Amino acid sequence: MDIVSAEYLISSPGHKDCPETDKPEFAFIGRSNVGKSSLINMVTGKTQLAKTSSTPGKTQLINHFEIFSKDKKGKKEKWYVVDLPGYGYAKVSKGSRNNWDNMIGSYIRKRENLRMLLVLIDSRHGPQKPDLEFINNLGEWQVPFAIVFTKTDKNKKVVTERNVMAMAAELQKTWEELPPYFLTSATERTGREELLDFLEEWLNKPSS
Repeated sequence: MDIVSAEYLISSPGHKDCPETDKPEFAFIGRSNVGKSSLINMVTGKTQLAKTSSTPGKTQLINHFEIFSKDKKGKKEKWYVVDLPGYGYAKVSKGSRNNWDNMIGSYIRKRENLRMLLVLIDSRHGPQKPDLEFINNLGEWQVPFAIVFTKTDKNKKVVTERNVMAMAAELQKTWEELPPYFLTSATERTGREELLDFLEEWLNKPSS
């Protein structure tokens, strides 16, 4: 897949305020400070598309970006990338955290054109309770998702492999089949082509 253009479209406080559901949509989500904006910029090839911040919990709205792409056969497509607020960030009020959780949950369960949710996990750490709880919720909601391990450039390869295997072992306790997963580094652009191929595959699947 070749990304021809990627433009910021709108920020919405809830799923009812999002754009029309007339284009396929891929949403990125993860714990705060997992490198979500950097990954979106890397995947789209636009370094300033999603605003990066060193302050966890910065993204508080549903951010839509309109993507124009061409596949390997030259077929043109328009679709959305969505930057969702992070989950599991403790240093905000309980009320704010509940509001964010409700907004995220409503979007994921009710957004009709959502093709795939990409769940970002920091590869520097072993399995974390908020990630496991969130992924298990996706199973209950029957939402298609893939796992994207971020910041692999910050680890030795053996550490990344150990953390990925530990995450897989935890998921196998509750999942019969493991989801697809990718190893990425926004700094080194690792995993970009694999992710784009995966998005193209789901972009061309008939909507259910």
